[in-house]
This record gives sequence, structure tokens and C-alpha cells, in this order.
Amino acid sequence: MNDMIPLAQAHCIPRRGIEHKLTEARVRELLPQVSGWELVEDGHALSRSFKFDDYYRTMAFVNALAFIAHREDHHPDLSVHYNRCVVRFSTHDVGGLSENDFICAAKTQALQE
Repeated sequence: MNDMIPLAQAHCIPRRGIEHKLTEARVRELLPQVSGWELVEDGHALSRSFKFDDYYRTMAFVNALAFIAHREDHHPDLSVHYNRCVVRFSTHDVGGLSENDFICAAKTQALQE
């Protein structure tokens, strides 16, 4: 990924194999670009909870996120509740975090901005 392109404007590319797993240093460089997200599972995933006024707004967010995930072909794990949705990104094919996770986290974040 070109660092000149904001994460929310970048697009995912297929990433398979350990060579695409981000180093801890690269994760630390990218993390400030997705404010509100946190490293979970010993740094193998990104997670953030999004809060809403009601179920309708929660589901609208989930549906918008589903569209983005389909378009980017990179899908999060979701935990959907009445007024919140917990989103978790990790790239199973690399065994941890890839740049795709940060791209999709930024696109997800933009849904609420």
C-alpha cells in the first residue's frame, strides 16, 4: 500500500501467507490512523465497538459495513446488539493483521464520521 493514500481511500488486495502479516512496528505505525480501534488477541486483531441510538441505526450500520466488506472482499467478525456493534478485523490467511485490516477499519470508521 502506498502510504500517500489515506487508508479509507485504499483498496484491499488478496493477501495470503505469513509474508503479508504486519510486523509489530508496522502495526504501531498504522494504529494511530484508525483512532478508537484497539489491538486484541495479543495483537492479532483490531476491534472497536460502535454505539447507536437504537436497533434500526445499528442495523443500518451493519448493512453499510456488509456492503463495504463485500466490495473489498475482506470480512469482519461482528457482534450485533440492540444499540451497538462490535467489529473485529483479522486476516486469517496471514495469521494476524494485514494492511487489509487497517484499510477496512478506516472505511468502517468513516461510516460514523
